[in-house]
Amino acid sequence: MIKVSRFITLDNFITKQENHHVDATGEFTSFMHDLTFAVRLIAREVRSAGINDIIGLTNDVNVHGEQVKKLDMIANEIIIKSMNHTGKLAVMASEENEELIQIPSKYPKGKYVLVFDPLDGSSNIDVNVTIGTIFGLYKRVSEGEDNDGNTEDVLQPGYKQIAAGYALYGSSTVFVYTTGNGVNAFTYDPTVGEFILSYEGITIPERGKYYSTNEGNTYKWSQEFKNYINHLKEKSEDGFRPYSARYIGSGVADIHRTLLYGGIFAYPADVNSPNGKLRLVYECNPLAMLIEQAGGMATNGKDRILDLQPKNIHERSPLFLGSKYDVEECMAFLNGTK
Repeated sequence: MIKVSRFITLDNFITKQENHHVDATGEFTSFMHDLTFAVRLIAREVRSAGINDIIGLTNDVNVHGEQVKKLDMIANEIIIKSMNHTGKLAVMASEENEELIQIPSKYPKGKYVLVFDPLDGSSNIDVNVTIGTIFGLYKRVSEGEDNDGNTEDVLQPGYKQIAAGYALYGSSTVFVYTTGNGVNAFTYDPTVGEFILSYEGITIPERGKYYSTNEGNTYKWSQEFKNYINHLKEKSEDGFRPYSARYIGSGVADIHRTLLYGGIFAYPADVNSPNGKLRLVYECNPLAMLIEQAGGMATNGKDRILDLQPKNIHERSPLFLGSKYDVEECMAFLNGTK
């Protein structure tokens, strides 16, 4: 990690970056302003959730068969209503919506496509543990900028993302993003109402000392993955092992720690979820782009996450990401070469 040597707001940082691109129109800067406004609204709701009686479950079940938390629905609606009228988007897709989210006909359409998980780590909402918002941004590929975006716009491989990032709602609100030119993190200062640059040019360590996975699922894992986790727990002559276990249960929080400290985050396929559990379009792809931009790796155990061609907006995938050494070693175990 490189700590910053200057104080600069997110808006000003993006504007300065945009000045380096002669073809920049200002649309991306405007998009990010709108998105971070939504993040600030969600952060406000998270901070006051217990007081405002918005913790707990609704009576609804989402497309994945999971009971919906009240705060899930609020975060989803905040993002939709903050973004659908801006003229920047052609279409959106969310974990909480079974179908694509179309831009209302009374609003202009734009050239961008937004995919997002409005509130990752829902199981931790009621116990005040860090949760977050994940997003990925593409350029539309369908023709006719005045027309509605479609499935073709959303089902693009992750390497075509032009930006990706997440917000963390923990002891502070942190916004981390990349546009394909490194990873930067901003911390929200409520006293001035701005996101301030806090880490610039984040680089994940080549090798870490932590592994993050839900070991309560051990009985469902493949023998190859069990062997890998057991390997991490064994003492090695070089002193690098054993690794320490770190698992929060909010994917975005676990991956934030992995980004900063290195190691590996793993959510493998298992007997109950043979295709994996995390969603490729709006969880795996954005997180994979961030990790790669920081110098790490992200794979489904065989192939690079960002090369996968999604077949539907709620497609699931195994996910292994983190420090290059650790992910490569995990893949060697999974593929039987170690």
